[in-house]
Amino acid sequence: MLWKEGPAEKLLTARQKDADEKLLVAAAQKDPAHFAGLYELYFARVYAYIARRVGNRDAAEDLTSEVFHSALANLPRFVWTGAPFGAWLFRIAANAVADRWKRNAKEQGTPAAEEFHEADYADAGRRAALYRLAGELPVDQRRVIELRFAEEKSIREIAQELRRTEGAVKQLQFRAIQTLRERLKESHG
Repeated sequence: MLWKEGPAEKLLTARQKDADEKLLVAAAQKDPAHFAGLYELYFARVYAYIARRVGNRDAAEDLTSEVFHSALANLPRFVWTGAPFGAWLFRIAANAVADRWKRNAKEQGTPAAEEFHEADYADAGRRAALYRLAGELPVDQRRVIELRFAEEKSIREIAQELRRTEGAVKQLQFRAIQTLRERLKESHG
C-alpha cells in the first residue's frame, strides 16, 4: 500500500535518525573504529561549513581534518544532551575557524574576526538540523543543493555535471528549497 508520508511519519523518521545517531555515538565511544560512521555522516556538512567561512580549499581541508581529529580525541567526554551530534561537531568547527582567524591575525598583524558567541552555537544547531533535513531530500534535489551551496557552483556548472538543462537544475533547486522551508517550519515551528 502506498501513502503519502505525513507529519507523524516524518516525526518517526526524525526520531529514528536521532536514535541511529545516538547508537553510532555510543558505538564510537566504546570502540573508536566505529567513528568512521559519524565521519561519513558529517564530513561533507562540516567541510561545507568551514569552507564557507575560510574561503580557501586547502585551509578548509586542514581545518576539517582538525575538527574530526579533535572530535575523535574528545569523544569519550561527549555527553548526549538531546541535541544532534552534529551540533557538537559544528561547535568544534566554529572554534577551529575562530582559532585560525586569531592565529592569522597575530601572524599578519591584522585585527581578528568577530568572536563566536552563544548565538553562533545555536545557529550551528540550526544549521545541523538543516543539513540533516537536506540529507532527506530526493537524491537529485540533494545533489543540486550540495553543489550549489556547499560547493558554490553555478547553475551552468551543475547542469553540465548532472547532464541536465539549466532549467531542470533551477527547478530541482526551487523544489528542494521549498521542501526544506516546509520541513524547517514543521520541526521548529
